[in-house]
Amino acid sequence: MVIQVHSLTKSYESVHALRGLSIDIAEGGIVGLLGPNGAGKTTFVEILEGLRPATSGSVSVLGLDPLKNPVELKRRLGVQLQQTEFPEGLTVEETFRLFGSFYPKTLGVAKILEAVNLTEKRRDAVLTLSGGQKQRLALGLATLHDPELLILDEPTSGLDPIARRAIHEILRNLKAMGKTILISSHYLDEIEALADRVVILRSGEIVADGTPLQLLAQAEGASTLWIEIDKPVEPENLVPGAAFEGRDGALLRYRTRDSTAAIVGLGAALKASHATLLDLRLKRPTLEDLYVQLIGDPAAVREITEAA
Repeated sequence: MVIQVHSLTKSYESVHALRGLSIDIAEGGIVGLLGPNGAGKTTFVEILEGLRPATSGSVSVLGLDPLKNPVELKRRLGVQLQQTEFPEGLTVEETFRLFGSFYPKTLGVAKILEAVNLTEKRRDAVLTLSGGQKQRLALGLATLHDPELLILDEPTSGLDPIARRAIHEILRNLKAMGKTILISSHYLDEIEALADRVVILRSGEIVADGTPLQLLAQAEGASTLWIEIDKPVEPENLVPGAAFEGRDGALLRYRTRDSTAAIVGLGAALKASHATLLDLRLKRPTLEDLYVQLIGDPAAVREITEAA
């Protein structure tokens, strides 16, 4: 296991940030860590990084104790914090060379510049970079020494959709290289799209852990099904186990709690009526639905986050 955590607690006087958290993370893939402010995400990753001691419990990262083996761990671990301060008077290339001097070996500045799409900016001062470019610079610095494990705390926070997509592509490339990546994020759609495994924290405890598909299966709520067929029908009884809600143009709209059974039943009904299916669209419950179920309203969570 790349990360092994058992019965981890962290308290600040009367505040209990982590409450007996236990988790094992295997090598390879992307693990997404979700939860509102105060859930314990940042405390958890800072303990993994050796930046904060635990109150009790055991922590092993790449087989090392983060507090007892900080130098060796830093050589094998890549970290991107929520906020990264750069020496803004340096150019992008100079910044990479400066940080590269901290490690016995690196992948090389040219290779990292290309990997994070900053080659054209190599001679530009850091202070002239956009927010998205600075985030790519931070990610490049985290991967410069070819770490086995990456821990990224809110790597796309505050970025526009295009800049976020650029970061996502870099992360997918790192995953394809066999890296293990732990991402803490408030963006539910980001984690749903990127992560092989999703862990949701609430008040310092894990309340959900599984693949996106496994967690979506736990989400309460109904799926919406839209269909179009080539002949007039009585829509109320066309899809067994689904409630007809109305029409959206040429599409008939249904709600069902068992989309698989509804589609199977639809196939049988179409065969019996000799009708042809022209269009079918399905919207299942999302990770956001499960998040609301476990945590509360994501919009309220975002308001708290933005105000903090």
